[in-house]
Amino acid sequence: MTETTNIPQLRFPPHSDRRVWLISSGDNPIGLNVARQALAHGDCVVSGVVPSNIVRDENRRTYFDDFLAEVERNEEHGWKDRFRTFLLDIRKMGECQAAVAEAVNLFRRLDIVLCCTSQAVVGSVEELAASSRTLSLVRDQFETNYFGPVNLIKSALPQMRSQRSGHFLVLTGITAHLGTPGLGVYCASEWALEGFCDSIAYEVAPFNIKVSILQCSMEICILTNLISSVPPILPAYSASENNAPLFRNILDGLVSRLPQAAANLNNTNTNNNSSNEITTPNSNNSENKTGPFSSLRDVVTMYAPLSAAHLEALTLETVHAITAIGGHENPPSRHIIGQEGVAAVKEKLKTVSEELEDFVQSSYSVNIHESTVEEEFSGDIM
Repeated sequence: MTETTNIPQLRFPPHSDRRVWLISSGDNPIGLNVARQALAHGDCVVSGVVPSNIVRDENRRTYFDDFLAEVERNEEHGWKDRFRTFLLDIRKMGECQAAVAEAVNLFRRLDIVLCCTSQAVVGSVEELAASSRTLSLVRDQFETNYFGPVNLIKSALPQMRSQRSGHFLVLTGITAHLGTPGLGVYCASEWALEGFCDSIAYEVAPFNIKVSILQCSMEICILTNLISSVPPILPAYSASENNAPLFRNILDGLVSRLPQAAANLNNTNTNNNSSNEITTPNSNNSENKTGPFSSLRDVVTMYAPLSAAHLEALTLETVHAITAIGGHENPPSRHIIGQEGVAAVKEKLKTVSEELEDFVQSSYSVNIHESTVEEEFSGDIM
């Protein structure tokens, strides 16, 4: 992540009227910090909240409670009047429609919709097909990362069409540009969402509605949201057999350095119901299982145990990009956040360009010349 000292002061695009934001996950660190900045700027915010997410993690609950207390302290500045929370599970279309209606009823319009709901399912494609439990994780990955944002966008479109203005901000990651071993299902859900956004952007442009994709770094997308990891049950994907840099091993290195991480993982593994344990002929293979995730015998679901200070530092670049682009008169269709992400995407585009040139003659050789087609058709007719 870029040094915070290099990040300029937050600036919002010029606008004449107070804007209304609808944030899909106001209880996650990015949504919460965007809400804080929008309220300080004078905007109105409706934040979606899933109570089970807050209850699941003590650090996350404390972080959200502290923010609500901050809203109360700033009542004289109008924060309390301009802020609402709303129970919102974006996987449910009815709740998305109700959230849009709530925003419009309270503040009479809807200017910016921020889709920042996400979760990460970690495991190789074969491991994720090992049991009904892992297959359920795959379905839930798409329900949360793809169908959820699609539901919210579809729910907000009628209002934005009627007012002939609006801006959708869709938060993904550079994993939507780069395939990552061990994150195949996660990457697939993000690529699907970006394909949807690229297409719908053309459809809604005549109504003065903008769509912007914001790609943040991998660690920001994953460490600030729910992580579900399957155990390393196939020796073929162990370090001794497979030199692909599986994300589970990278996650081991990241999370094992965090305070409370090992204890959280041990408690989760101990408390898991034995009926859910994945049992295969290879389950007892402990070779190369050196990190916390590589040592598990069952699916584990957790939030990374980050302090409030860690979360604010981790999300600073992303919040800056969201506030600078949200509601912009001429926003980018796709924005990559951070120097590391830009470098990674440039390298990927360079590789794609080189491969295109290497096989360009093969591409051209399949062209059917127009004259040949005309001759064949005229021959058939005669």
